[in-house]
Amino acid sequence: MGKRDNLTDAALPLAGRTVAIPETRELDIFARMLEERGAVTVRCPLVAIQDAPDAAPIEAWLGRFNSGGCDDLILLTGEGLRRLVGFARRAGIEPAFVARLATVRKITRGPKPARALRELGLQADLPAAIPTTEGVLAAMAALNLQGRRIGVQCYPDNAHTKLLGFIAAAGAIADPVLPYVYGSAADDRRVVELIARLAGGGVDAIAFTSAPQVRRLIAVAEAAGKIAMLREGLTRTRIAAIGPVVAAELERFGVRVEIMPRDSYFMKPLVNAMSEAFGGG
Repeated sequence: MGKRDNLTDAALPLAGRTVAIPETRELDIFARMLEERGAVTVRCPLVAIQDAPDAAPIEAWLGRFNSGGCDDLILLTGEGLRRLVGFARRAGIEPAFVARLATVRKITRGPKPARALRELGLQADLPAAIPTTEGVLAAMAALNLQGRRIGVQCYPDNAHTKLLGFIAAAGAIADPVLPYVYGSAADDRRVVELIARLAGGGVDAIAFTSAPQVRRLIAVAEAAGKIAMLREGLTRTRIAAIGPVVAAELERFGVRVEIMPRDSYFMKPLVNAMSEAFGGG
């Protein structure tokens, strides 16, 4: 019996653990990976990703880019590059966009934009050693940017003041583009129910895969007058973050991240880190 139990524990390190998942886009994939390790999942998708509602500014940016308007392109998210490709496809200029993309210096923040480039048969020219905006700034610090035109693929809920200010101070010209927006995937009532469940000790871990998930959870708690309850719930729950960007957002709220992959910031390494954290007792 004891040997069998040990084998079961090794095969299902998350057995008997309840894990909350705020993920949206790859919710089923993430849930299945956790459930295969024995977890019971609580699905509460917090943030939906949608194309920017007005295509005109995106298409105008693509026109400038394809006409040689950028010497460098900073890619902050994989989602952003994929959305730009989608806009280019619908405008009938995808081949020209990919061809032009191959010729500019591509600066990437983290593994996700690098993976999106590989999907196009391209590589990052200057990957940030640390997958944060500060990592991008450090990677660019030694470059002579005077007079260069730099495309910046932005993401919502961030003014990118530090990055755009750095570009201007370096004597370069920034051309930002915002190809997607966030929408709320779960209604506020379900989010408040999740907060109450966290505070009640009904969740062993919550696994965040993006910073917007953290901001959405906090915003709903503030609107519902449940900030104290959320703080209590997060102190009672083991917090997992897919990478340092998400961990930094949680830490700004005063939350200690216990579980994070060591060097590869994707879902599978996150599940492995959670399995190790719980399987190790």
